[in-house]
Amino acid sequence: MNLLRITAWSEGISFLLFGISMPLKYGFDIPQPNYVIGMAHGILFILYNLMILRNTSKNKWNIKQVIFLCFLSLLPFGTFYGDYKYLKAHS
Repeated sequence: MNLLRITAWSEGISFLLFGISMPLKYGFDIPQPNYVIGMAHGILFILYNLMILRNTSKNKWNIKQVIFLCFLSLLPFGTFYGDYKYLKAHS
């Protein structure tokens, strides 16, 4: 479970880093950070969602909780909330 929490935090931080890389790309024509952050975020996004599915039966989450936790990965600060509400309680 601790690995899931670390992945959730890493995914959330990578999402927030777009707030830095997107202005660099479109405002200053510096696309390289956006490529690196985008690749890391994509990998962490997939890893986070797969780990949610893997931990479903272990934590006895119902389908609504699983969908909600996966949905949170689409929102800025979402995985932080998911960690606070669901993951921290199960670790």
